[in-house]
Amino acid sequence: MPTKNNPDELKIGLVSISDRASSGVYQDEGIPALQAWFTAALTSPWQAVTRLVPDEKPAIQQALIELVDSERCDLVITTGGTGPARRDVTPEATLAVGTKEMPGFGEQMRQVSLHFVPTAILSRQVTVIRETADHAALIMNLPGQPKSIKETLEGLKDADGKQLVGGIFAAVPYCIDLIGGPYVETNDAVCKAWRPKHAIRAKQ
Repeated sequence: MPTKNNPDELKIGLVSISDRASSGVYQDEGIPALQAWFTAALTSPWQAVTRLVPDEKPAIQQALIELVDSERCDLVITTGGTGPARRDVTPEATLAVGTKEMPGFGEQMRQVSLHFVPTAILSRQVTVIRETADHAALIMNLPGQPKSIKETLEGLKDADGKQLVGGIFAAVPYCIDLIGGPYVETNDAVCKAWRPKHAIRAKQ
């Protein structure tokens, strides 16, 4: 069983879903964008496990199951394959491996993106929890473009830094608390994690 460097380390699975990137036609941009964002956003320890897979439902399902069941990731994020095109099957693969659906995340992703592009309503991102006998993980679909990834996670701020629209990651640390994962802390300047008062730990 994979080990963590310490009990509070967040293990994140990053899955980029693209026929062309997985076959080497072009360089994947999704995983580097996610790694850069987490490096800026998280102040508590974390490590990433990455996968690059084609737009094939069985391959996506296998990657998600391996990352949760074998790698013991606490959070799995996919990028790409969430539109209306025939090859876009990431949401279907995600729903197939989940044990609970978390519809609020997808709803908020589209609300955030609609502030930037009207085609946000074409996005089909879903979020689920996958539970095994002794482990659980949050699995989230994100858009494929690095700019959209950042906007979705952080939300929208005005010129003075005031939050206009909430990004989805603010709710992720508390969700991970509730499913038995590590305590995740964030850089408030990038994304302030929200927890009810009783769930906030004193700063060490």
